[in-house]
Amino acid sequence: MKTSNLTFRTLREAPAEAVIASHQLMMRADLIRKLGNGLYTYMPMGLRAYKKVEQVIREEWDESGAQEFRPTVIVPGDIWKESGRWDTMGPQMLKAKNRAEQDMVVSPTAEEAYTAIVRAGLTSYKQLPINMYQINTKYRDEIRPRYGVMRGREFNMADGYSINADDESLDKTYQAYAKAYLRIFKRLGLEVIPVKADTGAMGGSGSEEFMVESEIGDDTLIICPDCKYAANVEKASCKPDAAVDNDGNPQKKTDLAIEEVATPNVFSISDMEAFFKSTPKMFIKALIYRVINSTMDLSQAPYCKDLEVKKENGHVCYPVSYVCVLIRADLDVNEAKLAGLLKASELCLADDEEVRKVSGTGHGFVGPVTVKCPIVQDLSVNDMHDAIAGSGKDGYHIKHVEPGRDYTPYITADVRTVVPGDKCPVCGGTFYSRKGNELGHIFKLGKKYTESMGVSYLDENGKAAVPTMGCYGIGVDRVLASIIERYHDDKGIIWPMSVAPYQVAVVPIKYKDAMKDAADKIYGELKAAGIEVLLDDRDERPGVKFNDMDLIGFPIRITVGEKNLPNVEVKLRNAAEPEMIPLEEASSKVVEMVRKAMEELNRE
Repeated sequence: MKTSNLTFRTLREAPAEAVIASHQLMMRADLIRKLGNGLYTYMPMGLRAYKKVEQVIREEWDESGAQEFRPTVIVPGDIWKESGRWDTMGPQMLKAKNRAEQDMVVSPTAEEAYTAIVRAGLTSYKQLPINMYQINTKYRDEIRPRYGVMRGREFNMADGYSINADDESLDKTYQAYAKAYLRIFKRLGLEVIPVKADTGAMGGSGSEEFMVESEIGDDTLIICPDCKYAANVEKASCKPDAAVDNDGNPQKKTDLAIEEVATPNVFSISDMEAFFKSTPKMFIKALIYRVINSTMDLSQAPYCKDLEVKKENGHVCYPVSYVCVLIRADLDVNEAKLAGLLKASELCLADDEEVRKVSGTGHGFVGPVTVKCPIVQDLSVNDMHDAIAGSGKDGYHIKHVEPGRDYTPYITADVRTVVPGDKCPVCGGTFYSRKGNELGHIFKLGKKYTESMGVSYLDENGKAAVPTMGCYGIGVDRVLASIIERYHDDKGIIWPMSVAPYQVAVVPIKYKDAMKDAADKIYGELKAAGIEVLLDDRDERPGVKFNDMDLIGFPIRITVGEKNLPNVEVKLRNAAEPEMIPLEEASSKVVEMVRKAMEELNRE
């Protein structure tokens, strides 16, 4: 390709809205152009790099045994109603009606579509497992799209789905995808950390994220340096630590009855510490949460008999409910864990009016004994004794509280936020944390979708059976942006050889006379050798050409100058100095450099 035939224009400065390196450089190098808020168009060179990421994913997934298919982006709303996610997916899902007034969805994800497609053809155990993937467009109506293609509204996902006869078969497919992920990111020049993760709105029994460390990452990783345990903070668990009294000794059970204590102007935990002259490990913190679209069965839960209930296609959903979360006062609630436990699309702390309605008092005095909603008790409270808590009455607290004696939790579970310094549950090592960006995610969905959408087959005994399911996704745009985040300097992008729009740029100082002849010779030889090469035939100053080539980030630049002929200058983008090579040897030398770089990336 010659630059005279290539549509691009570079920018000296990035748009003000671009605040991270990948967004700035993609805009400046004309890899993308903004069409609307959270909506970006890939320009020719950006699309070349994007397609290379796609192709690496495609090759590795094909090799792992998956087959590519391509469902539509617009899908019937009815299949989302079947799965139960029509109401619970939340406002990120873009819904529409066609001219026949049928509900339609612009796919934010494709579990329903895949399940419906497979259901139409599945009859026998002999067809299982079924393992297919797509690389397709998705749309999620993000409230605040940001960081360019890192978090856009329309984006591209490579997502695989499997239908398996049983958990053993599912685990084999799951592990095959996990291995393929590692090969994919290795070929793209990225070092990833597999971490345990929350299943979120996807549901299922387990999941794992593939993260890269990143200063602009949305996720916090909790990592053990000793056994390499790693988890997203939304999922991380830690070794329980003992509830201790003011002297550092284990708390002891008391037979004393609850005693009410007047505590005027004592609202916060620090206020309580000062008033009671006690460690916060003696306090039970009570928080009221508003829970949205919970699909947990609350029919037998205390104070829930009058809740509004939505029932559709056999699915039960509670649009709004409330819970009181109890946790030791020196700890914080992990809202992702809590939402997963309650099978809720979202949740938030209740406002003042709601808190008073549910608990009979205001913030700071909510207590477990008088609250009128189900209690979710964190595991940290299980070993507490002779504790102090809110009384349920303004201006008062209670002491000598015994969990299990003075109140009964509806659910006891781990809803604690793990922090650096906590201990690893596997080996007891001390956790540290890093910021990370999620590039891929694998889920064991189990029978969440196959049961709700009525998928069955005849097993070996001729009996109807429900298969289990897995889901495996990679954000293609996010991977591309993350490569730039990892590989850049103050001049521009430094592409790995496997992803660069063109592997080599030939830059004649002036495209005429002997320089033109030499540039054309190298260009032709490299093309004949199968090297992706760009010839800069523009009538521009050398500085403009060099700056553009560095900005766009071609791995190798060959400079053809009249003063250096019959030698040419060969410079690796990440090298400090160029190398002078005879014109007759330049092409073969560069072919060797390209192939060596590719071999290193592709090496197991």
